Amino acid sequence: MIMDIFDRIIQDEGGPLGQYRRKAHGYYMFPKLEGPIEPYMTFQGKQVLAWTFNNYLGLANHPDVRKADAEAAAKWGLAYPMGARMMSGHTSLHERLEMELAEFEKKEDAYLFNFGYQGMVSTIDALLNRRDVVVYDSQAHACIMDGMRLHMGQRIVYPHNNLEKCDKALERATRLTQKSGGGILLITEGVYGMTGALGFLDQIVSLKKKYNFRILIDDAHGFGVMGKNGRGTSEHFNVMDEVDLYFGAFAKSMAGIGGFVAGKTDIINYLRYNLRSQIYAKSLPMAMVEGLLKRLDMIRTMPELREKLLLITSKLQEGLKKNGFDIGPAEACVTPVFLKGELPEATNILIDLRENYRIFCSVVVYPVVPRDVIMFRLIPTAMHSLEHVEYTLNAFSQIQKKLSQGFYKGGEVKDMAVK
Repeated sequence: MIMDIFDRIIQDEGGPLGQYRRKAHGYYMFPKLEGPIEPYMTFQGKQVLAWTFNNYLGLANHPDVRKADAEAAAKWGLAYPMGARMMSGHTSLHERLEMELAEFEKKEDAYLFNFGYQGMVSTIDALLNRRDVVVYDSQAHACIMDGMRLHMGQRIVYPHNNLEKCDKALERATRLTQKSGGGILLITEGVYGMTGALGFLDQIVSLKKKYNFRILIDDAHGFGVMGKNGRGTSEHFNVMDEVDLYFGAFAKSMAGIGGFVAGKTDIINYLRYNLRSQIYAKSLPMAMVEGLLKRLDMIRTMPELREKLLLITSKLQEGLKKNGFDIGPAEACVTPVFLKGELPEATNILIDLRENYRIFCSVVVYPVVPRDVIMFRLIPTAMHSLEHVEYTLNAFSQIQKKLSQGFYKGGEVKDMAVK
């Protein structure tokens, strides 16, 4: 019997997330946070303290950024340039942004992506052939995983931040490439966006003395934030020269759209002519390019934004640990809070946080984490204050006490809202 594709989709509902849609849509998933991007925003008609944006440096609603974006949009509109970069969408400002990004990352050249996710997928696809072996961390981002699905050769995964297993993976990759005649690409993240853990770049780089391989790092959450000058996690570990290809995203610290890859000129030129997601896609609009130039200039010249971010991050993480919370291996800004509980408890806690404490953050449950674990994800930014931190610490302490007393137990979602 032939199954109609649409019938199968309707029956399946799109897997676990799709099956949850009817109850979750609009509250747990696809929620609407409305108003200017500030610490307090509107959720279902109520003001909530938002700890959910990757707006690390607070640039999303910064008056200088808003002014630059508005002036650029008025000057260029949102259509120019028309077409893909290779055909008709290339401008001097696109070149200038690439040059400044390369200079900032101390690389010879850089190439812009319309979207960071697609850029990473295409970069992996373009770099590798079927004789090559790719080695990667088990907690790699979805864009890395999707890029590797296009790879027709061998893929070797090692447990998250496990140097011994990474060494073994490179040893195995070396044996395979000795037979295939290919090369080895190791992909890691600078900052892991779910947990705030840092990729152990310094230790990976040290393995270059032992094995012949190239390193591509996804530093979406580190670019503009980590390191003395905000150049990223490679600067933080003092290994900028040893990282072969550096990937940065504009959606985090720059509060924009797009991304870039930086490295040696010969390799970047090869990518320019082989990245399918860029060759066949419209160029970044000029208004965005001008806005990104302004954002990059602010990252270079306004270290106080990064200092404020690091202050808020340290106070939040220190306070959580002082109050007995498990925040895992977080060293960067992303701050997970791990609690013990089941899915119904996670749901009830989230409602309590949003309805009564007026705190908006993300929650992660099984199968992303073990069945008995609830993970709340807080993202501090330079727009938050110490008062916001103190209020949130007190709220989570009360939540923890309620959880230990069984307040959130029960199979049904409870009406937590104070009447």
